[in-house]
Amino acid sequence: MEDIRNIFGSMVFNDAVMKDRLPKETYAVLKKAIAESRNLDSSIANIVATAMKNWAVENGATHFTHWFQPLTGATAEKHDSFLAMGVDGSVIMELSGKGLVKGESDASSFPSGGLRATFEARGYTAWDPTSYAFIKDNTLYIPTAFCSYNGDALDKKTPLLRSMEAIDKQARRILGLFGDKDVSRVLPTVGAEQEYFLIDRSVYEKRPDLIECGRTLFGAKPPKTQEYGDHYYGVIKPRIKAYMQDLDVELWKLGVTAKTEHNEAAPAQHELAAIFASANIATDHNQLTMELMRSVAGRHRLACLLHEKPFAGVNGSGKHNNWSLATDTGVNLLEPGATPSNNARFILFLCAVIKAVDEYQDLLRLSVASAGNDQRLGGNEAPPPIISIFLGEELTGLLDALENETAYEDKGKSRMEIGATVLPYLMKDTTDRNRTSPFAFTGNKFEFRMVGSTFSISDPNTVLNTIVAEVLSGFADVLEMSDDFVKSLGELIRNTISKHKRIIFDGNNYSAEWEKMAEDRGLLNLRTTVDVLPYLISDKNIELFTKHRVFTESEMRSRYEILMSGYCNTVHIEAATLTGLAKKQIIPAVFNYTKRVSDAANSKLSYNNVLNTELNFDLEENILTALSRLSSGLYKQLRGLEDACARYGENTELTDCARYCCDVILPRMEALRAVIDQLEAVVGAEDWPFPTYAEIFASVY
Repeated sequence: MEDIRNIFGSMVFNDAVMKDRLPKETYAVLKKAIAESRNLDSSIANIVATAMKNWAVENGATHFTHWFQPLTGATAEKHDSFLAMGVDGSVIMELSGKGLVKGESDASSFPSGGLRATFEARGYTAWDPTSYAFIKDNTLYIPTAFCSYNGDALDKKTPLLRSMEAIDKQARRILGLFGDKDVSRVLPTVGAEQEYFLIDRSVYEKRPDLIECGRTLFGAKPPKTQEYGDHYYGVIKPRIKAYMQDLDVELWKLGVTAKTEHNEAAPAQHELAAIFASANIATDHNQLTMELMRSVAGRHRLACLLHEKPFAGVNGSGKHNNWSLATDTGVNLLEPGATPSNNARFILFLCAVIKAVDEYQDLLRLSVASAGNDQRLGGNEAPPPIISIFLGEELTGLLDALENETAYEDKGKSRMEIGATVLPYLMKDTTDRNRTSPFAFTGNKFEFRMVGSTFSISDPNTVLNTIVAEVLSGFADVLEMSDDFVKSLGELIRNTISKHKRIIFDGNNYSAEWEKMAEDRGLLNLRTTVDVLPYLISDKNIELFTKHRVFTESEMRSRYEILMSGYCNTVHIEAATLTGLAKKQIIPAVFNYTKRVSDAANSKLSYNNVLNTELNFDLEENILTALSRLSSGLYKQLRGLEDACARYGENTELTDCARYCCDVILPRMEALRAVIDQLEAVVGAEDWPFPTYAEIFASVY
């Protein structure tokens, strides 16, 4: 393989390329505009566009596209060639400053939640200079925001950028009070860990439920899945390793810092993690990662599954969102330092996060809500839907001491002896990790473990940035008005700990005891997407987002409509897929196998008559009895699901429709699935029309 240093960023119009290709004055103006979030004038935009086009053409690009992230959860792009006609009729290659900065798309064809009518088509894409342009498939990709003709955000990037400005503003207010006057920017930084499944393309193509829905709607659990834990961190199979190497190279070319890869807990499951970047760039890079995971899989005759729960009975896939705050001077504001008890600035920012998570549990839960993630949350593979914070023994003890104004001795790291003299001494961390916690402090960052594997990380980070910005704003208001900063700081920290310590829990989040304890503490337990979505348009949350100019009220209400509609569409499509497969493939398979067993019994009866023997029919009778019983159950549950789907349209209100899907259709689907899974265990392999879980998991070798 070529040297990574030569590969990395080779297809990115990054800072080094801009510095090399732009005039010094233009480069300086561009960098200043990016740092200060200012618009570029047309003359500067034209110079940047020409340099970008020349670089792209030299690297094989023939087209350019404004790459944006509509509210579908995926990305979108419309390609235009650089082709233009000169005044003399000759062909020239062109990208104007106007073409770089602004594009147009049909806004009515993307989800808008009522912000755009079908006949109101115009929408705009606007260049985001904080995220580098790149070349993929001979096309120059220009990262952009997407808005309507009236300026409403119709994408996931715009609110994220707004939230980053909000937390930057409020964090710098706090830093100014501590005397940090040289900080000109505070950025939320994110490192995303992406889980996914890889299966052979041939078995994928024989599972219409995977193709249509992203998950299997039926499938009996095989004899062995992850009971031994032997797949987790196990030896990576050669075919998977080849895929991972290919994926790494493609990601490195685009400047994505793919670093860690390994086998996950479930069979055929894997994980990829990237190095930290600003929340905006990390979001763009994670979208690219998911796109390339799928496309590179095709080269290897594999299928990449990103659904949160593609296989029942085994672990699903999440996306751990590691979030922190960093200054442009290189300081991590969530770094405790050698002695956290003497780091008042760290403690104040820590308290801000604690208060934000406690006061806005609903928004954090909402930011990871989907029909797919409902399948995953709460099992012994993902945190439950109850939001809590894990801090670890040291920080929890420190906060207790601060609240009670008692002395606390920092433990620091101790030396750990493993017991074999040949092994080196290890420095023991001051606290263990808690893999059951939904929001865990892990040294100098918080790991939000509830995010679903298909999600854009823009949503949870938009929420995190905004809720922490709100708390920092309140803290700054108090401290700026104080005549005694040290005294007010101590009181603020103590009061915050006392009021919000209920959100801190360092135990086993999977336990029934915690669920009862959380209820006693008054914490929310929003089990489903339908339970949590109404919180988006509560007065409290509308006031929060509008205050910090992250969303307008109309944008929030539109997103509520989109999320509710998306939930209904997902469940309805899954139900229609399941009923279709049951009628067209599963029932015929049962009939075929029933006939096969009946024919065998009749043959045995003829044999008895001819030879006057008395062979018994216990086996055939038992199989036919089971088939008869299950067939009746199949018909009953199929009719129940079809009847439920037929009444789906009776719900005229979107909220009622979603509740009906959650409370009626999904349980009917589960009841039908239970019968189908039992039939899979009875019907012979030659007649069963779909690859089983065992066959799917064994398909990659």
